[in-house]
Amino acid sequence: MPITGETVPPHRQPEENSRHGRLMVRPGRLVAASARTGLVPFDGQDGEPIALAYVPQPVGDHPYRLVLLLHGAGGSPRAALELMLPVADEQRLLLVAPQSTAATWDLINSGFGPDVRRIDRVLQEILAGYPVAGMLIGGFSDGASYALSIGLINGDVFDAVLAFSPGFAAPLVTHGRPRVYVSHGTGDAVLPVDPCSRRLVPRLRMLGYDVAYDEFDGGHEVPESIVRRAVRWLGWRA
Repeated sequence: MPITGETVPPHRQPEENSRHGRLMVRPGRLVAASARTGLVPFDGQDGEPIALAYVPQPVGDHPYRLVLLLHGAGGSPRAALELMLPVADEQRLLLVAPQSTAATWDLINSGFGPDVRRIDRVLQEILAGYPVAGMLIGGFSDGASYALSIGLINGDVFDAVLAFSPGFAAPLVTHGRPRVYVSHGTGDAVLPVDPCSRRLVPRLRMLGYDVAYDEFDGGHEVPESIVRRAVRWLGWRA
């Protein structure tokens, strides 16, 4: 479904606001593409960098698929973009990577709030400037845990969640049924696979989610081969 930066009115229920991980961005009409392509920075009101996007060159009036990418603890938007830059042009992926407001994502520090509002603001801005049909969320490490949490809460916004080496998922409420892809290195010493993905994946499946799971020989990393497996699982050419 086409998506724009349109928002819904403030949620009336207490579990339907940014403190509970709910985004305001909702499906809408397609928009004309901005002329800004390549790496596109986004600044906050005080001029501080709050996100970085990568926009492939347009092909006619065909819309992009948007992938919201979340960095690991202490990471950066550029590091998050690097996860899927190798496939962005060939797959026409518009990559958007926000910077967390603290060293890691708000849920992990003190609970949902400032990062949810920042993500909403960045998505509203970029979706108002580019035609998008379909939106995914993904991340690595702490970013994967946050992507799973936000993605399950907002499964009526995101079609799928890509979680590379997650530690957990903590949705306070859930909406929709996004597809889920999880990968994890069997030698991961930062977030060991046994207490993390090997527990998380069966739990998600028990709850009725369509989950694909890939383990690989390696540590706390995302090999390009894993990214391409995720793309194939999504049904895209790679």
